Amino acid sequence: MEQVQVQADRAELQVIADRFVAALKQRDTAALAELYAPHGVAESPMYATRVGRQSIEDAHRSFLTSFPDFTVDVSTVLVDPPQIAFFATINATHVNEFFGLPGTNRHIEFRIAWLCTIEHGLIARDQRVYDFTGILLQVGLLRAKPAKP
Repeated sequence: MEQVQVQADRAELQVIADRFVAALKQRDTAALAELYAPHGVAESPMYATRVGRQSIEDAHRSFLTSFPDFTVDVSTVLVDPPQIAFFATINATHVNEFFGLPGTNRHIEFRIAWLCTIEHGLIARDQRVYDFTGILLQVGLLRAKPAKP
């Protein structure tokens, strides 16, 4: 009986995972926000800790405003109740203001992992892992010293 429940839990989480990926690919910030619990938490190096659907949606919308041609290539989705992990590569062009820097038309590419904990069919916590410093370098907000030979 326990194995049947684990399979049911995995199936439910796979539906959430599929909806999350579809909303990302469609750039649908409202659909993304609806996948979170009303007081869900999203932790991100870029936008700090966001609590609640509206705040999480605002962070997604802010990123898409800065990088309107955003694309995501999800390479792996792991479902292990009560968690889902997504591994992806994001590509975009910096077109509009980002952390005070006007659009540079520079291309960015970075790998990201979303680690989500699901409670009652909704994302209760989302932890994102990616190289934020690398993004700042790519758009020109930071400058790196060349490596010494």
